Amino acid sequence: MGETIAMTVTDTTPKTLTAFENLVDAEDYLQFFDIEYDRDFVNINRLHILKQFSLLIKEVDAAFPDVTEAEKLDKYRLALEEAYQVFLTSSPLETKLFKVFQSKPKNFVSLDELAQKAEEK
Repeated sequence: MGETIAMTVTDTTPKTLTAFENLVDAEDYLQFFDIEYDRDFVNINRLHILKQFSLLIKEVDAAFPDVTEAEKLDKYRLALEEAYQVFLTSSPLETKLFKVFQSKPKNFVSLDELAQKAEEK
């Protein structure tokens, strides 16, 4: 199996797909793309930002299969900015990225459902 190598981003980190593929932490991605960020905000929302970012990367890859490395990295930068911004304006619960937020418990009845059944009677 391939080994994941964590990479610390510095001012001299080359902006290449190879360098990008070795990034691990949300902070590393943000630093790689020179995006200003709030450390406390990232600490709270890191998994959600990275999940949204990964979904957006898949969209970029599907929509732009033949772009240059520089163009792809530019689109990835925009995707990361978008992923970061999503959670500045909405909560993880509102975005429902993870399955735990998508599935409704089997033994749960919402107030809306109760009100609707009461109106039907």
